[in-house]
Amino acid sequence: MTSATTVTETRPAIRLTHIMWALAAVLWVGGIGCAIWGATTPGIALRLVALFLCAAGSLRRSSLLSWTFICMLVGIELGLDAPKAAAQTHFLADLFLRLIRMIVAPLLFATITTGIAGHAQLRSIGRLAIKALIYFEVVTTLGLIIGAVAISISGAGWGVGLPAAAIAPVAQAPETWQQILLNVFPENIAQAIAQNQILQVAVFSVLFASALAMLPEPKRAPLLPILQALADTMFQLTKIIMFLAPAAAGAALAYTVGSVGLRAMLPLAKLGITYYAALVAFTLFVQVPSLLLFRVPLRRFITAVAEPAAIGFATTTSEAALPLAMERMEEFGVPRWIVSFVIPAGYSFNMTGSSVYLSMAAIFCAQAAGMHLAMGELIAMLAILMLASKGVAGVPRAVLVVLLATASAVHLPTSPILLILGIDALMDMGRTLMNVVGNCIASAIIARTEEAI
Repeated sequence: MTSATTVTETRPAIRLTHIMWALAAVLWVGGIGCAIWGATTPGIALRLVALFLCAAGSLRRSSLLSWTFICMLVGIELGLDAPKAAAQTHFLADLFLRLIRMIVAPLLFATITTGIAGHAQLRSIGRLAIKALIYFEVVTTLGLIIGAVAISISGAGWGVGLPAAAIAPVAQAPETWQQILLNVFPENIAQAIAQNQILQVAVFSVLFASALAMLPEPKRAPLLPILQALADTMFQLTKIIMFLAPAAAGAALAYTVGSVGLRAMLPLAKLGITYYAALVAFTLFVQVPSLLLFRVPLRRFITAVAEPAAIGFATTTSEAALPLAMERMEEFGVPRWIVSFVIPAGYSFNMTGSSVYLSMAAIFCAQAAGMHLAMGELIAMLAILMLASKGVAGVPRAVLVVLLATASAVHLPTSPILLILGIDALMDMGRTLMNVVGNCIASAIIARTEEAI
């Protein structure tokens, strides 16, 4: 009787919360529209009311995700109304990223070693690596194709005026496959940790775990409980650091909006809209069918990835969402030895959001210069992008490095890249979100192929 009464009482409260959030969304969009068209005071009033409604709704159903979104809205408001003050808050985002980078290496090392050596999964690693690489290659290639189709349909680059005195950055030559393979292995593990080379740390951890698994049980037994305790401690530390995530997300957006503004984005709005439409198409035609094909529970998966995806979106750093993504996927049911291998590997080989962006940005450069690419040139460009994007793990703004290298290789003008930089910060949000979600999907699908969930 008590249980039924509780359910009856909570349903209206949940419905009221949803109504408050929906009304807040409408008011917020209206306030942003006022800001774009110069109606400053009404825009501020609408956005403040929206923030109040969001906060009231979140007090009823408090969660890390809801407070992250509220702080993101507060950050946008601060960037619009007080850009100088917004610039001073960026240290919160930097602090959060420092703390995340602090725990990534020990977290990966502990989870990979306990997952492989502690559960006798040594023979499965080779099979897992082959499955992961095949999956990564298929989905990133589909991402490149969808990005190319989307920009070809929208034609966002046609008619864009190039800067008269644009000085293009020096393009870096794409790495050879031998260099890419060599860079997977750490020369010095301390240097790999210091340079935040996630894949190199993961490779060292796999090799260490393999050696540990080969030891006789009496010699292996004393070390495993220590590593398990380290893994549990790092997950607990992750939960502590995540309390700072909403403030860091708000500070990152405040800095971005305060630096760039909304009006400056209007000339490139068509490119941004095209990109986000392409991400929606990629989700509907690639990711959702993949989840359904491998019978991954869709609703539970969305709930699991919502928080790490929101953190990636706000901070524009996949690395910031890595510990939480690993924790959530393990809670979802993916075994630790799969999570700790697939997700870090995906940071180099499964940049799904970046693949959609790269083909779109490269064709945008051609359109902006008035160039019509033949089918052979287009295929050659996509092939270069597919290979070059695998060799820039750990490089800040890695997609720009790949874009410059590809533009040089296929003789595209590089000056339009300066135009893309004006909106890159906003596009990077969607790019990072898709990278985070794509790696979580990969871990769930590969776990299904191993019949682990």
